[in-house]
Amino acid sequence: MSQDIRIPDIGDADDVEVVEIIAAAGDEIGEDDPIIVIESDKASMEVPAGKAGKIEEITVAVGDKVSEGQVIARIAAASESGEDDSDDSSADQDDSEASGADPSRERPSGRDSADADEPGEGDDAGGKSSRPEGRSHGGGSGARTIEVKVPDIGDAEGVEVIEVAVKAGDQVEEDDVLVVVESDKASMEIPSSDAGTVKEVHVSVGSEVEEGTLLVTLEVQGAAAEASEDQPAESAPPSESRRERSEPPRDQKQPPKQPEPQAQDEAAESPPSSGTEVYAGPAVRRLARELGVDLKQVSGSGNRGRIVKDDVKTHVKKRMAGGAAAAGGAGLPTMPEVDFSKFGEVEEQPLSRIRARGAANLHRAWVNVPHVTQHDEVDVTDLEAFRGSLKAEGERRGVKLTPVAFIIKACCHVLKEFPTFNASLDPAATKFILKRYYHIGMAVDTPDGLVVPVIRDADRKGVWEISEEVAALAEKARDKKLGPNDMQGGSFSVSSLGAIGGTGFTPLINAPEVAILGVGRLTTRPVWKDEAFVPRKMLPLSLSYDHRAINGAEAGRFVARLGELLSDIRRMAL
Repeated sequence: MSQDIRIPDIGDADDVEVVEIIAAAGDEIGEDDPIIVIESDKASMEVPAGKAGKIEEITVAVGDKVSEGQVIARIAAASESGEDDSDDSSADQDDSEASGADPSRERPSGRDSADADEPGEGDDAGGKSSRPEGRSHGGGSGARTIEVKVPDIGDAEGVEVIEVAVKAGDQVEEDDVLVVVESDKASMEIPSSDAGTVKEVHVSVGSEVEEGTLLVTLEVQGAAAEASEDQPAESAPPSESRRERSEPPRDQKQPPKQPEPQAQDEAAESPPSSGTEVYAGPAVRRLARELGVDLKQVSGSGNRGRIVKDDVKTHVKKRMAGGAAAAGGAGLPTMPEVDFSKFGEVEEQPLSRIRARGAANLHRAWVNVPHVTQHDEVDVTDLEAFRGSLKAEGERRGVKLTPVAFIIKACCHVLKEFPTFNASLDPAATKFILKRYYHIGMAVDTPDGLVVPVIRDADRKGVWEISEEVAALAEKARDKKLGPNDMQGGSFSVSSLGAIGGTGFTPLINAPEVAILGVGRLTTRPVWKDEAFVPRKMLPLSLSYDHRAINGAEAGRFVARLGELLSDIRRMAL
């Protein structure tokens, strides 16, 4: 039979707000499982079921105001005797009478039991104060030492200290939070009972405490000290959930304080957070501990920035999906912003669209691909002699025959022998995607930035045809006439500095390709050959490759084979 779950005795608080719904209709729950989380101006509290069974209905929603005795859910309670409970209220009354307890004073486990109505302001009727105990030591009207101890925390033992908010030497005011403790059901701020100076902190994060455990020793002056000597120190009741101490009241919400200019760099490197403190309930804190989440890095979506369970789960999903990489380059700290004008005259010039897009692509490749570069030199004396013999024919054809055409042709031969260089890795880097086409990209320098048009099916074209296409694509690039099809589908790239210079460099891979060949400046220099130094034309080669796909030995064999073909181009006919 259905039974009502009601708000228990919550002291003198009325119209407490529901800030989180934990259970849902159809859920099987235990007696101590929480149903909702409610919050007053001073504390937040999980309201447990009080009965085991199946939730039939949740009768409140987030944002509703509730008071003691209000129905929040209905449950089909499991009967311990196997018989239906015909009247849940009478059953509750019978249980209470059997135990000698007053049912009107029931409260959820984990709540400070000292919050119950007391006969007077003190402890004359035998009730325990819910405020931290403060005892005074010393005499006269000077400074006094006050011991702040753990107040009545119900029947909880071995409660853990999860935050220490002060240190020796700190000045504190009355009601300032000293430590935060947490049980399985609730977290609680322990405030200072007096204004004064912290002489000693007796606990640390992780310490287990119980009622009466000494937390902090305070030194108070003058009237405060005399008052402490006359009666136990009083302070605001401890909160059962850590709150941002800087948060103003609801009706006096202030705009966030802007960071000081000198702190902007540090702020840019810190993850977003609602403040130095965390505003979350016990269930959320427990979930965060289980998942290893620092709640200071989680943005709260609940009322007044409260962190709910979904916020923790979303944070974990973003981290697992590489959210940090998207936000700052694989979690790397961002470069600080520097005002260079303080050192002298400066001028700002925006990047061209081509340069900006290229910068983003290169950065992505550098961050995600482990680059390794293999350097070598190739004797192309015979190749250059052959190319020189074709000069007249090139003039008749109207084509300038360059070394790049021979290099591209030779690369196609070597790529067929080493197919993993003409491939890509799948996103998970668990398999090759081998390409049966040979579209060779060639880097072209333009006034607006570097572009990489593609020579399609280069393996099916001769050196003359490749030379014509190289010249045509380079001209289109400089005239900004390249179309999308001209720059897509590359399987391997060549970047030649030609006459610009350089004995070697580290070209960045044009991802998702797995390799790129860099070509330096051709030079003539003495080389030991047949027991004598002879002038030879030497061409520097630099092969960068994705080390996830290609190992060093494979790269060495690739460059060696390419050198054989360029040293004696007759081998390409074999």
